[in-house]
Amino acid sequence: MNLLRRKVLLLSIGAGAWRLVPRPARADSLAPRPVHIVLGFAPGGVGDIALRLIAPSLQQRLGQPVVVDNRPGAGGNLATEAVVEARPDGGTLILVGPRNAIDATLYKNLPFDFIRDIAMVAGIMQSPLVMVTNPAFAAKSVAEFISYAKANPGKTNMASAGNGTAQHLAGELFMMMTGVSMVRVPYRGDPAALADLVAGRVQLMFAPIVDAIAFLRTGRLRALAVTSLKPSPALPGIPPLAAIVPGYEVSLWLGLGAPKATPAGTVAVLNKAVNASLAEPTIANRIRDLGGEPMIMRPSELDAFVAADTQRWAKAVKFSGAKVD
Repeated sequence: MNLLRRKVLLLSIGAGAWRLVPRPARADSLAPRPVHIVLGFAPGGVGDIALRLIAPSLQQRLGQPVVVDNRPGAGGNLATEAVVEARPDGGTLILVGPRNAIDATLYKNLPFDFIRDIAMVAGIMQSPLVMVTNPAFAAKSVAEFISYAKANPGKTNMASAGNGTAQHLAGELFMMMTGVSMVRVPYRGDPAALADLVAGRVQLMFAPIVDAIAFLRTGRLRALAVTSLKPSPALPGIPPLAAIVPGYEVSLWLGLGAPKATPAGTVAVLNKAVNASLAEPTIANRIRDLGGEPMIMRPSELDAFVAADTQRWAKAVKFSGAKVD
């Protein structure tokens, strides 16, 4: 082999080997257009607040506009369906949370499969619910509440933000795991339910910390427990419910998903940007003000978390007998 042919062969081999080396994900793997984050609820809720909190940081890190797109309706399922059918290029994302995990069992005829059709991108925040009673109620602890409810079946009313919500099903899970029986009283959202709890018309609620904390600080409600496995920094001194009911765990969580066919490199770019934003002290502290903690996860970790949460809610949905279609 002459010298010229040898050089050509070596250059060819080198070029082929270079093509086999995986390239790092870059911001230009996103579609060259604004990133729309769709959420299935009206402005003003915790999800909307959290998205608008991180959007400016995401926009700076991605080098592209980030738009929060509220599309309420059908318990958030219209928004999910729109993202399932969107182009898988990183330009359309969905805010995901417990309602998606619940609806996977609650609805029998959805035109999509949440686990199958949505790729998990990144977590945003996680927060427990808080088990709260009216201060005038006889039970002052979880153990006393269980004893009272068992001794007085049908005399304890449990408020919720509506049938099929995380607040409702957290109570169903509590009943399933303790054997107590309570009367379910659904309301149109947390504010109405909490108002009746403060007024003493109902006795118990599993409430989001962000909604209940002002009532707790002013003594208009009493916290018995939080639904996380560990105490919440937002409510120091309040024990986890699992200390009395082993294995009980419920959390409100928020994350981002994308159409399933979104390339892994694009998901990696988005995940890195979200996690870096959550690590900013200003954003992390604001999330803690909302009663939560930043939920920094890799996509694979969020996949496993969501799958486990979906199974947990499926048990509560089946126990409650709730159906929506």
